[in-house]
Amino acid sequence: MHPTKLSKRHWLLILTLSLLTFVLGTSEFVIVGILTDISSSLHMTNAKAGTLVSAFAITFAIATPLVMSATSHFPKRQWMLFLIGAFIILNALCVISTSYIMLLALRIMTAIVTGVLISLAMIVASETMPINKRGLAISFVFGGFTLANVIGVPIGIVIAEWYGWNATFMLTTFLGVLSFLASFFVLPNNLSQVRSSIRDQFSLMTKPRILMAFFIPALGFGATYAVFTYLVPILKGMGAPNNSISFILFGYGFISIFSNILAGKIANHNAIGRLRIVFLVQAVVLTSLFWTTNHFILGLINIGLMSLMAILLTTSTQLYLIDLAGIYQPNATGLAASLMPVASNVGIAFGSALGGIVYHQGNLLNVTWVGGIVAVCASLLTFFCHLLDQKQKKSA
Repeated sequence: MHPTKLSKRHWLLILTLSLLTFVLGTSEFVIVGILTDISSSLHMTNAKAGTLVSAFAITFAIATPLVMSATSHFPKRQWMLFLIGAFIILNALCVISTSYIMLLALRIMTAIVTGVLISLAMIVASETMPINKRGLAISFVFGGFTLANVIGVPIGIVIAEWYGWNATFMLTTFLGVLSFLASFFVLPNNLSQVRSSIRDQFSLMTKPRILMAFFIPALGFGATYAVFTYLVPILKGMGAPNNSISFILFGYGFISIFSNILAGKIANHNAIGRLRIVFLVQAVVLTSLFWTTNHFILGLINIGLMSLMAILLTTSTQLYLIDLAGIYQPNATGLAASLMPVASNVGIAFGSALGGIVYHQGNLLNVTWVGGIVAVCASLLTFFCHLLDQKQKKSA
């Protein structure tokens, strides 16, 4: 029996969902690169402008599962088109924003729209593809974020430098319009629709297996961000010239594209079994930085490997959470789809905070040990989940 192939219609849907995540990712991440422009334009400190980033992340993490649960019965196609329309309006309003409070309110609302749209894109990719191609499809959808960091964000920053930060939001508004048009013509009408109460949805979170699965990506991202958050001072410590750092970071982002492709391949067969090994390799790569950064070329190669390992977990854990929901609470797949993006934000916050504590205690390169230890914890948790899966299959 030959594996089912993807049709042109499938590929068109994958590319449309990837465009959507590219647009959402560009809007979410570009703010970091234009913070100083915003702070000087609106006459406030950089620290105050930084709350635009933290408020977005906190709102994303809290609101996404709540809204996904409350709207699980909405028709997916119409709901997605409405949300993309809302995204366009919110970004257009950011263009004419003249105060911190107005911009903060708009970013908080954009965070809600972004979180829900990402979750819906993952569900659509999962349920419309042949079973053996779901991993490939979701890796492409996640790839939109990677391209946002590699292409969208740098373009947005250049536009801000040339025409001011307001023009960057003109870019995200325009991209939103493109995404709306593509989605209008490509999103299918026959998407699944479930009716269940918020209580039924959130009963999913009482399942120990779901909570365990949630912390796999949280620890995986935590391991990477314990180190990545402090990559610039690490590069400076290696002797990297200031004018080369942005080029190195671009290279880091470019390599992560291949990480995304590999993530899809890992997810297609025995994903959780494979992730046990992936996290152990990640632990070796992160701790190796403690020594390889003494040599510039070896250090750069090691950082490239770090980028290659960084997002191998995304597709597998996304599908794992959706599949577990199918077993324990079939009406809550929408909530389950929202958990991976939330877990990644939790992991980023946890990893960067843990790395920060260690960094301020003394030697900067000790963050590499922290990243390695967290990656080992992710491997142990994945190992335990895989063991439980095997027992469940045998008993079934």
